[in-house]
Amino acid sequence: MAENTRRNFIKKSALASLMAMSLPEVLSASNTVAFNSENKSLTFVFQGDSITDGNRGRTKDPNHIMGHGYVYSIASSIGADFCKDKHHFINKGISGNTISDLEKRWQHDALDLNPDVISILVGINDVASEIEKKPSAINNLEFESKYRKLIVDSKKVNPAMVLVLCLPFVAAVGKRQNDFEIWNKATTEKAMIIQKLAKEYDTVLVNFPQVLEKAIKKVPAEYWIWDGIHPTVPFHTLMAREWIAAVSKKIHFLKGYSGI
Repeated sequence: MAENTRRNFIKKSALASLMAMSLPEVLSASNTVAFNSENKSLTFVFQGDSITDGNRGRTKDPNHIMGHGYVYSIASSIGADFCKDKHHFINKGISGNTISDLEKRWQHDALDLNPDVISILVGINDVASEIEKKPSAINNLEFESKYRKLIVDSKKVNPAMVLVLCLPFVAAVGKRQNDFEIWNKATTEKAMIIQKLAKEYDTVLVNFPQVLEKAIKKVPAEYWIWDGIHPTVPFHTLMAREWIAAVSKKIHFLKGYSGI
């Protein structure tokens, strides 16, 4: 009985530290980029791991290229509702990727695509490597250094580029129930680094942990995250809504757009 009570407490409060992260100073409306949908077609590039990958197709078949996750929802909504502007959406997420993997392919899979917007969701595989003590594991200082390099390299190529940094998340579901405290601590540390970089470089910050915390107040976490790491279809939709809301503070034509 005591153990069940303890677990319920953890589930309710585990993401509190991430939820408490403040966004206003990062997402200041005064720093909005004047992208007007009536006269500019934008290229959006999405980078990350399996959550971004969404089992996307690896061919040019337009029926599968965006995968079946939050990226698909974002691209389908903006693409349909602002169709006259013919915005271009590219999903370059790869399942299992860490920040080191993104660093290795950043030039070819991000910068060479001439993006106006780059969205990054990474960190949970770095947490896994750290906890499982894999040879490829890096510490938090190295994680920050590599992430910072992606930002700096991107800004060098295009100072006006909109960078969207998304916070990783984890839930006490499935295999993550027994070791949740360890995973949550490590994930929170990565998220705090990303928040720090977002503030330092005035990027968009998307607080997915906060979205999850709010969602599990309505129904249990199992409804939203099926294995402790990967979202269900409903949570991918919540992620897409939050992403659009956050990015709208930097891109004019999305201001007030409800999306999905």
